[in-house]
Amino acid sequence: MNVGFIGLGIMGRPMAARLLGGGHRLWVKNERSPVPPELVEKGATPAATGRAVAEAAEVIVIMVPDTPDVARVLFAEDGVAAGLSPGKVVVDMSSISPVETKAFAARIEALGCGYLDAPVSGGEVGARAGTLTVMVGGPEATFERVRPLLALMGKNITRVGGNGDGQTCKVANQIIVALTIEAVGEALLFAARAGADPARVREALMGGFASSRVLEVHGERMIRRTFEPGFRIQLHQKDLNLALSAARQLGLSLPGTAAAQELFNACAAHGGAGWDHSAMIKALELLAGHEVG
Repeated sequence: MNVGFIGLGIMGRPMAARLLGGGHRLWVKNERSPVPPELVEKGATPAATGRAVAEAAEVIVIMVPDTPDVARVLFAEDGVAAGLSPGKVVVDMSSISPVETKAFAARIEALGCGYLDAPVSGGEVGARAGTLTVMVGGPEATFERVRPLLALMGKNITRVGGNGDGQTCKVANQIIVALTIEAVGEALLFAARAGADPARVREALMGGFASSRVLEVHGERMIRRTFEPGFRIQLHQKDLNLALSAARQLGLSLPGTAAAQELFNACAAHGGAGWDHSAMIKALELLAGHEVG
């Protein structure tokens, strides 16, 4: 296929590389910095505007940080919508508002084009390996048309329902991940303060019912103190803001989510907005007056 890809950050860059590796022709645009040279060397064609990307491609993938970023990519004067023609498909793999997603989909579909929201989970490691979990919202026929592209980037690919449902699923995912990071942090901090070796405790827990991907990957980060971002705290803050805002609209109380957000807020207040989200442990350590590592 002729594919467009807009947003070549920590996640977008390896995802775009996976599409190139699958033999697709790729037109690319980055939002805040030049197109990475390694993508050009592999055959990607840089484009000056979203409109140019949309004119060249059959399917346009978007991977940018937040709801306003997607709105700008789509509907700016030289944005994607200006270059669309009937039959093309927009696939937004960013993590954004489910409500705004439905509005974006309606505007794109009014142009005779398909729209999928397809946020992902799995971090930079999953993006590089092509093992991302992809949560899709949109028409089934559109989903089946682009499934081969999604299969290059992800392993667990599920159509959850209509437009917006993929984003709702991603918000739910981020609630679970945040609360699990908090639980792993508390457990390792408890073990360390009690005098046990947290690395050995983690190793033992990995063989039991407490085992999880967060314990495996982020537990190791906490012990080794390696907080270079795979997924930045400020992005997880954004996702939990979506959860808490939607909960207010729905009349729901999400006390654990609110507590996790406050811990992320504490990290950000100490200069850690750009840390990996596993660095939530630092806020817990400040409260405890003790460090895991």
